[in-house]
Amino acid sequence: MTGSLSHPGRVAQGYSHTTMIATVRRACKAVPVLVALSLVTSGCASRAQDVLRPLAVAPVGTTRVTMLVATTRKSSEDPGKLYSGDRGTAISLNSVDVSLPPDRKRNIGEVQWPSRMPPNPQKEFAVTQVDKVESEGKALDWYRRNRNKRHQVIIFVHGFNNTYADAVFRFAQIVHDSGTDAAPILFTWPSRGRVFDYLYDKESANYSRRALEDLILQAVKSPDVSDVTILAHSMGGWLAAEALRGVAMREKSIPAKVRNVVLASPDIDIDVFRRQFTEMGPKRPHFVILTSNHDKALEVSGWLSGGIKRLGGSDLRPYAPLFNELGVSVIDTSAIATNDPLGHNAFADSPEIVRLLGRRLAGQSLDGGKASAADQIGVTAANLAGSAARLAVAAPVAVISPEAREILKEELSSDGATIKNGQITY
Repeated sequence: MTGSLSHPGRVAQGYSHTTMIATVRRACKAVPVLVALSLVTSGCASRAQDVLRPLAVAPVGTTRVTMLVATTRKSSEDPGKLYSGDRGTAISLNSVDVSLPPDRKRNIGEVQWPSRMPPNPQKEFAVTQVDKVESEGKALDWYRRNRNKRHQVIIFVHGFNNTYADAVFRFAQIVHDSGTDAAPILFTWPSRGRVFDYLYDKESANYSRRALEDLILQAVKSPDVSDVTILAHSMGGWLAAEALRGVAMREKSIPAKVRNVVLASPDIDIDVFRRQFTEMGPKRPHFVILTSNHDKALEVSGWLSGGIKRLGGSDLRPYAPLFNELGVSVIDTSAIATNDPLGHNAFADSPEIVRLLGRRLAGQSLDGGKASAADQIGVTAANLAGSAARLAVAAPVAVISPEAREILKEELSSDGATIKNGQITY
């Protein structure tokens, strides 16, 4: 995407008095959010530890999610943690089974973290089995054992401030609550799970790019995989986009099996995404971006990044015509209530969005007699996995008016870019 998606007319200049005042104001706005972040995450300190230690007896009457977990984290000597937040020297694979409480005892979008060990599987998430996957051959066996009829897989890439256990439990919740039967693969990179380690996490995502590339290529080269959907959250969105860019450069094109990419609240500089998207080449998967202008976590990220707005925390409606021509769909979740006080996890813990995905995955129509969650967030169709996956924008008419289109063309032409057949070129 070589057309400009950044603020029109931004020019790199030295710090003027006005710029310094603006910077101070952004910092002052960010301080309360940083305090909120620390308060939210301080609640995690009282969580039970060693939650990845498998139960001695398999529970009865619960739901099980079996996932393949690939990680670039350093292994932990504690079997209840499996992996730390430090960086490992190679990618490691495990098959992990997670038990979820009966549906009547939980809410959609909720991760019921164990209050003590061993957990009560009738009320809390619990790990029931962990098996090391020690070779590529065993990974291929895992695909074969866990494939559905359509040979679909979902690769989930978590975001900033996640421990290994955080990522495992969150992905188990997403898989169950969405209702998908695609084989779930978690890619978890070395996040320390601490709010003030943002820069360490960012470098760790950078450190993990090649490993995610390898995982994607391993999946698409398996005869038991026909369809790959990538779901990435927050900083994981940047990592996923970088990995796909790397795959395209290594393979000369993104493999056709990678059909859909969902970036939920992506913590990506808009200009960086433009470059990543362009360098993926002309044969790209269908991209969906979930954004919100009430995302406090991305406000802080923007401040830390020099005041540059993040892709997932911006109003993208002015770019709707451009995204439409490029085959990129946008869902604005600003109006959706979420349990997250920072407004950063709506993709997973908002009952409205998760139910919407679940209904579509179950093959039910989204049409109804009165306004539904789909109407409220502008979604006309949704499917988390499969070749039919399409999440479309229902933008106001004014946004896609001829006047708006002409403004976008002027922005592009100022950069020497043109639009032809849905592609932006210089």
